[in-house]
Amino acid sequence: MDLQQAVALSQRIAKGRWLVVFVSFLIMSFAGGTYIFGIYSESIKTVLGYDQETLTTLGFFKDLGGNVGILSGLINEVTPPWVVLGIGAVMNITGYLMIWLSVTRRVAKPKPWQMYIYLCIGANSQTFANTGALVTCVKNFPQSRGVVLGILKGFVGLSGAIFTQIYHAVYGDDSRDVILLLGWLPSVVSLLVMLIVRPIKTKSQKNELKRFYTFLYIALALAGFLMILIIVENHQQHHFPKFGYQIVTAIAVVFLLSNFVVVVKAEMSQSKEEQLQQQSAEIDGVEKNVSISVETERMRKQSAETNGVEKNVATRVEIEKIGDSKRESRTSRFVRVFKGPSRGEDFTIPQALVSLDMIILFVATTCGVGTTLTAIDNMGQIGKALGYTPVNISTFVSLISIWNFLGRVVAGYLSEILLQKYRFPRPLMFTIILLVACVGHVFIAFALPGSLYVASIVIGLCFGAQWPVLFAVISELFGLKYYATLYNFGAAASPLGSYLLSVKTAGYLYDREARKQNGLHQQAPAGSKLTCTGHECFRLSFIIMTSVTLFGAFVSFILVMRTRKFYKTDIYAKFKTTEEDKNRGQTT
Repeated sequence: MDLQQAVALSQRIAKGRWLVVFVSFLIMSFAGGTYIFGIYSESIKTVLGYDQETLTTLGFFKDLGGNVGILSGLINEVTPPWVVLGIGAVMNITGYLMIWLSVTRRVAKPKPWQMYIYLCIGANSQTFANTGALVTCVKNFPQSRGVVLGILKGFVGLSGAIFTQIYHAVYGDDSRDVILLLGWLPSVVSLLVMLIVRPIKTKSQKNELKRFYTFLYIALALAGFLMILIIVENHQQHHFPKFGYQIVTAIAVVFLLSNFVVVVKAEMSQSKEEQLQQQSAEIDGVEKNVSISVETERMRKQSAETNGVEKNVATRVEIEKIGDSKRESRTSRFVRVFKGPSRGEDFTIPQALVSLDMIILFVATTCGVGTTLTAIDNMGQIGKALGYTPVNISTFVSLISIWNFLGRVVAGYLSEILLQKYRFPRPLMFTIILLVACVGHVFIAFALPGSLYVASIVIGLCFGAQWPVLFAVISELFGLKYYATLYNFGAAASPLGSYLLSVKTAGYLYDREARKQNGLHQQAPAGSKLTCTGHECFRLSFIIMTSVTLFGAFVSFILVMRTRKFYKTDIYAKFKTTEEDKNRGQTT
């Protein structure tokens, strides 16, 4: 390759959509700070003197901020993605910096409501990163949306394990320092690459899916590497050296940057493919010119004969339309605003929000995500109640992160393959995921020796698997025109489930059991530290979680029955037709 070709390739990469995917991987790899709340939640509880219900309320506001991204979606509808990413970076450093200053006692002790606001602002920055990067990539690759959602949301899930390694490598073992890391690192990454993230309209490649498989293999290698290291670190307990964490972090960064090689190969392949198509179009154009001239003359004669008839028909149709519009009442126009089109077409935001399909999906997500998120947010307290060491608890959080990643990529890729090859309905995949999640809740409820390791894997896997399936279903049923807002509305089910199940159920039952163990029959004095030990602390809570998840699976199955005919059709047909029309236009 000479210098001129190298410059041309560089320009192509800079303007191409594959570079957008690469930088989105980087953004997503540091956009999952909400998933390591279990590492530093005990520090907040101890330093600020919170009881478990206050801590779970704090966790609710973390989930509220981390999932209610309707604002970021609306902003994304009217501004370019870099604006959304820039706002998110500012919010991230503001929220987490205030939490770090509070926990390290560098500012006066905040009221609980102030901490709720700080964490909600910091966590809400995650929705801006998700909206700016993920929604843009889905629109750039509409025919591979399940795969795109799986791999990008997978990196969000993996970010917890990446953060854990970085904070040990940079700061050591003080869990308060991870809050500072959450404040500056994601903001720096977003600010550095935000101008690259933009929607790019282009036709799909023949080997597009193959490139995403290569991304998947790199991500799986990174996840496997981190999992092996987590096992080693857990075995070494406090003897794993700091330079060991630094080496691990450096290797993880190399894994992330190696995705750029795939970007280069993808652009080179697409360039060759376009050159071949152009050559073929030139040959076809010469052959078609003669036949086109003959066909044009024939059609001109036919047009002259039929013009008179068509004008009469058009006049009658126009008169009928005027009459119909006069008869249309205000009530019918109001109904039309909320009556959606056929499934798969572009719904407006009001039409989608009042759709029965969306309501069913929202209820099922509230049950499924709410219960698994309750387990994740309380993992630190569950581990402590069952007698696990802080290193064990850190291991559980890392295992959840890695299996969260695996759940996302496996669900995204597998659901896409089953859909395209066998017309397997994606809502049925969601139902199966909820049924598997019940197993994890049962392991926590009955607290057998070592069961928390199994529960961490199952909960992480199922929590992660729900997201790409949920977001793909929303895009398939309600279209891509207002996807940025509808995507974030679907995610809003998470904090609602977290509040009802984590705060009002698990947090309340934990404190009730703690008061019983400490001989308190009424509310504990303000500032007192209630601690519960033993399997009874969370047993009833997770029996309830199991029942709620089963209900969610039942609700999800209703959506399966409602959409079974839709998923038997080729739901990507309109994208293929659009591309064929573009290609036909280029050849002529």
